[in-house]
Amino acid sequence: FKMYIIVIDGNEDRGAYSVADENGENVLYIWESEDDAKRFCLMLEESGSPKMKEIEVDGDLLIESCMTNGYLYAIISSDDLVVPPEEHDLF
Repeated sequence: FKMYIIVIDGNEDRGAYSVADENGENVLYIWESEDDAKRFCLMLEESGSPKMKEIEVDGDLLIESCMTNGYLYAIISSDDLVVPPEEHDLF
């Protein structure tokens, strides 16, 4: 199934957008809605990030890869309200 992650436009090989949780571990944000991912890109850019873009990914494959490699992830549904934290990183 289709899902979306956020990357720096032109630097896709640097990794996907993630946020540090309360333990300092990176959590990969995975969006169910392309429109929600686009809105989050705009919010990131307004907060001073470089130009960002959403890319479509295979949700099953990405989640399986995260689980295999021990990466934390959060699936952002259309019902979730997320705003960029003051500090963020690339995964």
